[in-house]
Amino acid sequence: YGSFCGDRMLERRIEEVTQANQKFYAAFESLDIMKMDEVWAHQEYVTCIHPGWSIRSDWPAVRDSWVLIFNNTFSMKFELTEVMVQVAGDMAWVICVENITSQQSDEPQQAKVLATNLFERIGDEWLMIHHHGSAVMG
Repeated sequence: YGSFCGDRMLERRIEEVTQANQKFYAAFESLDIMKMDEVWAHQEYVTCIHPGWSIRSDWPAVRDSWVLIFNNTFSMKFELTEVMVQVAGDMAWVICVENITSQQSDEPQQAKVLATNLFERIGDEWLMIHHHGSAVMG
């Protein structure tokens, strides 16, 4: 009986984390820094590694990296595949393939990025504390 309750709670948390992850990609697609602000924990221990970039740590530096990306991107569309969600207590991580169609200039670009998104449950919300994207070749 106890494990049944535990399973139900785990299922609910996996659902919440899945929604938090979708909210992150919705914010990314919107290219709206205010929406991205809502997704992240504004903590000094947050980190972000964009494909081909060095690590950004602490919220102001992480936020600046999004501002830079948003200012230089005309449009961004994500289709997520191979999504894996894991929850352990108040920590959770999502590993997925970002199938991206973006436009910086005239021609739309296709890219595949393997991403790890780490979330922490703060109060009753799951907030992002780490995003790491690395390009998948081929």
